[in-house]
Amino acid sequence: MRLHELQPPKGARRAAKRKGRGLASGLGKTAGRGQKGQGARSGSKTRPGFEGGQTPLFQRLPKRGFTNIFKQRWSVVNLSALNRFDDGTTVTPELLRESGLIRSLRDPLKILGDGELERKLVVQAHRFSKQALTKIEAAGGKAEVI
Repeated sequence: MRLHELQPPKGARRAAKRKGRGLASGLGKTAGRGQKGQGARSGSKTRPGFEGGQTPLFQRLPKRGFTNIFKQRWSVVNLSALNRFDDGTTVTPELLRESGLIRSLRDPLKILGDGELERKLVVQAHRFSKQALTKIEAAGGKAEVI
């Protein structure tokens, strides 16, 4: 079999609808758009959520709360995830980004104390929970605040 011999299976491809090609085609004259109205006009599109002049659902529902644009987001890593690194490694936000543990270097990094740490690591982060600090030092490691 060669590339030029490849064909889709029978019934996988349908012929395109040829709109506006005479009355006998079944899609002639108005081309499936009906007689008059908004949908019959050229270039007519309604925005998402448009309900034909009726007040749209998103406007009928009550509004609640607000979005705080100054909210601080944090990249969070648990201690149990740090066991993948070798003893003596300096764990930085850049290293965590490369290993896929955090998504972005924009958000400050916080280390949480969930799980056990079995390695002696130097961990650099913007914040540590109290539990994480005690567990890192108990494992013989060091916690450095950036």
